[in-house]
Amino acid sequence: MSLADSDHELVVEELGREPTPAEAALFENLWSEHCAYRSSRPLLSAFESEGDQVVIGPGDDAAVVALPESEDEDEDEGGNEGADTEGDDTQTYITMGIESHNHPSYVDPFDGAATGVGGIVRDTLSMGAYPIALADSLYFGEFDREHSKYLFEGVVEGISHYGNCIGVPTVAGSVDFHADYEGNPLVNVACVGLTNEERLVTAEAQEPGNKLVLVGNATGRDGLGGASFASEDLAEDAETEDRPAVQVGDPYAEKLLIEANEQLVDDGLIESARDLGAAGLGGASSELVAKGGLGAHIELERVHQREPNMSALEILLAESQERMCYEVDPENVDRVAEIAARFDLGCSVIGEVTEGNYVCTFEGSEARSASDDSSGDDGEPRERETVVDVDAYFLGEGAPMNDLPSEEPAEPDTDLPDADLTEAFDAVVSSPNTASKRWVYRQYDHEVGVRTSVGPGDDAAIIAVREANTGLAISSGAAPHWTTTAPYDGARAIALENATNIAAKGATPLAAVDCLNGGNPEKPDVYGGFTGIVDGLADMCETLSTPVVGGNVSLYNDSVAGPIPPTPTLAMVGTKDGYDAPPLEVQPTAEGESELLLVGDLALESDAFSLGGSEYLAQFDGSDQFPALPSDEQAADLVGTLASVADDEATLAVHDVSHGGLVVALAEMITDDAGLDISLPDVSDPAGALFHEQPGRAVIQTESPAAVRDAFDTVAPVVSLGAATANGTLSLTVDDETITADATEIRDLRSTIEDELE
Repeated sequence: MSLADSDHELVVEELGREPTPAEAALFENLWSEHCAYRSSRPLLSAFESEGDQVVIGPGDDAAVVALPESEDEDEDEGGNEGADTEGDDTQTYITMGIESHNHPSYVDPFDGAATGVGGIVRDTLSMGAYPIALADSLYFGEFDREHSKYLFEGVVEGISHYGNCIGVPTVAGSVDFHADYEGNPLVNVACVGLTNEERLVTAEAQEPGNKLVLVGNATGRDGLGGASFASEDLAEDAETEDRPAVQVGDPYAEKLLIEANEQLVDDGLIESARDLGAAGLGGASSELVAKGGLGAHIELERVHQREPNMSALEILLAESQERMCYEVDPENVDRVAEIAARFDLGCSVIGEVTEGNYVCTFEGSEARSASDDSSGDDGEPRERETVVDVDAYFLGEGAPMNDLPSEEPAEPDTDLPDADLTEAFDAVVSSPNTASKRWVYRQYDHEVGVRTSVGPGDDAAIIAVREANTGLAISSGAAPHWTTTAPYDGARAIALENATNIAAKGATPLAAVDCLNGGNPEKPDVYGGFTGIVDGLADMCETLSTPVVGGNVSLYNDSVAGPIPPTPTLAMVGTKDGYDAPPLEVQPTAEGESELLLVGDLALESDAFSLGGSEYLAQFDGSDQFPALPSDEQAADLVGTLASVADDEATLAVHDVSHGGLVVALAEMITDDAGLDISLPDVSDPAGALFHEQPGRAVIQTESPAAVRDAFDTVAPVVSLGAATANGTLSLTVDDETITADATEIRDLRSTIEDELE
């Protein structure tokens, strides 16, 4: 680790002296791109983060959002860990956070992904919340590459192992494969927690004289320099040379920490909290006091350690997992220690909040211990060294922002393949990007906690928040083909698609968090693409009145293989009364009892098909412009109308149309008991009609087609596709050509990932 020359000059000017080695390392980590957002913070003001529902927005460990009051307040039905509000009027809150663990997951896919889960769960604990759901969005190189499959299997195993062990269900997410992730996969994990206004804790230190207490696992040397490691391109030898920067997780200790944190919050023993993540104890404790405009005095040798002879710098910056830093009133310290001991967790009183600088001292004797005894073996006082003495605010906020050149991305040419429709159907439906992800989510326990009403594999998951009689819909993902083709419009489309997923379950978008992933921002074309995804995501979320309440930025996702596609993962939640939702699968009905309608397809209405960003072009090496999106007014009205129609009792099934186009949506709706007889109206471009990926569309099976047409009359086009059958077969006719596949054939096509990995 080394502090850049320009940063070193700023530090010397501020301190009036040379920084100590520990200070230099602390500045190097906290002023890194990973912690300080030096290249991205100037762009993030584009996001609208406020709203009546927003309790705490960006800047804390996780955002806090108030759930709307239900129209039908039922009594609590159980399973209410984290927010027992039965019998009072306490407002129910959810927390939302998202993190990336990209570089660690390349070096060590199992531990890198597992500790990504652990970190975002502890961010949830920091707010006084109990974690109730996880969503993972994963991005790898092309599926036919052995190295991609190795990373994919390791990451999924790490997420499932950690999530299953701590008892938090993984209910939503996405998986994408793209050649440009070959040298740098992405692992983005979101967590939703549950709390209320009485239990809420923040990461802002409250009062001088309060003690700083470290609770959790002992500190070792793992994860040293993790923040700086995440802020540079991956080198060719990263898998071996950077392994010490990857943390090692212990989910069983995390589960104990979750329950201990719950008890501490219940008993009102915590004044503020911060989890130990990037830059370890130094990052967590300095940020905690800086947010309160305060300082701290920390005695580093008091930290409980699992390795001998650790230096001050190692104790300060190690990113050992499953640790929390609490601000505690002195009168409550003994009670905190008792609870930690009950859950078999380490506990150290490491210092206190002050009105001065952020100061860390260290006992220099090699015979040091974590006891209160200040004398050496010979009875003489041990030498104490001040290793850090800086202004906490300057440490956290003093990094200068980067002013980087940016280039607008070039628009793609139009080069359309002339593929046979049946061949194209088989290729697109069986692509790893559109194929079933069952191999992934069946490894996750998505029902633990008995809150999951709709699990993974659907458009969106639904979690039962019984405390508010509210169904919480969760959708998470991005679309690298879209944002490679058109960063700005592709990001707008990602926001609209996630909102459509939520609306398809009858829910209305409430709030979102984002994980903005990009390559090396010092390359003007890369920074131009990154700027595009920020602006696109921000614009569509504002259009949908969905505040972006928090997030994460991960840059320098660049390797010898080149930069990743600009990748704006969005995790969005929505709410509805109750927990029921229309299924994705078509329901068998008698002839004439239901009709299948396609809503929102602007291209089909005008015959202006664009295939840019589609899986169809990816399969046949074509290129095209990105499809036109609904206007702002159309997009907002479409999402709201779809949510209302999805909740109507005449609606039998709803499925959004996006990745892979209409053919994939229809194929996913087929079951052994119900099929579809579909005939598209005359179109000039059959391939365009079947495979274009304009978001904001949905297929609706309804017993009242006239009512659906009336609902969308001034909002979006509605096209009749056909009807359900009882033969479990998809019959799709377009331009006098018919594609036919039964449920078994479709299952076989969609089992690409399972067939290869089992």
